[in-house]
Amino acid sequence: MSDPATVPNDADSSSQEAQKPQIEPIRMPTVEEIRGQDIWNNCAVRSVVSGVMGGGLGLFMGMFLGALDNPIMQEEMTTRQQIVYQAKQMGRRSWSSCKTFAVMGLVFSAAECTVEKVRAKHDMTNTAVAGCVTGGTLSARGGPKAACMGCAGFATFSVLIEKFLDRYH
Repeated sequence: MSDPATVPNDADSSSQEAQKPQIEPIRMPTVEEIRGQDIWNNCAVRSVVSGVMGGGLGLFMGMFLGALDNPIMQEEMTTRQQIVYQAKQMGRRSWSSCKTFAVMGLVFSAAECTVEKVRAKHDMTNTAVAGCVTGGTLSARGGPKAACMGCAGFATFSVLIEKFLDRYH
C-alpha cells in the first residue's frame, strides 16, 4: 500500500493552478484617452482648472466662516437686522476667500507644472519651489520680508502636506 502523504492529490494540484492570477493582456489607450491626457498635461489647462476649483473651495469656506461672525451690537439688533448683517458678512467673506483661493490654486499649479516640465522630474523639489512661489506671490504686498516669510512658510507647508499624503515614495 502506498502512503497517502507521499502520493500527490490531483484535486490539490488543480486548485493551485486555479489560484494563480491570470495575466491579462495590456490594453492600449484609445485616441480619446490620449487626447484627454494631452489636454490635462498642458500647464495652462491644469492651472485654470486648479484656480476654478480653488475659487469654489474658497467660496464655500467663506460662506461657512462668514456665518460664524457675530455682530458686535447683537443685543441691540432685531432678528431681521441680524439676518441681513450675517448675509452681508457671508457675501463679503465668500468673495474674499474665493479670490484668495483661486489665486493660490492657479499660482501653485502653474509653478509646480512649469518646474516639473523644465526639470523633467516629478519629485518633492517641484512642490517646494511651487510653494515658495505661491507664498511669495500671496504675501508680496507686505514687502520683501513678508514675501520671504510667505515663501518659506508656504514651501514648508506644501512639503509637509506632500509628506503626509505620501505622493512621492
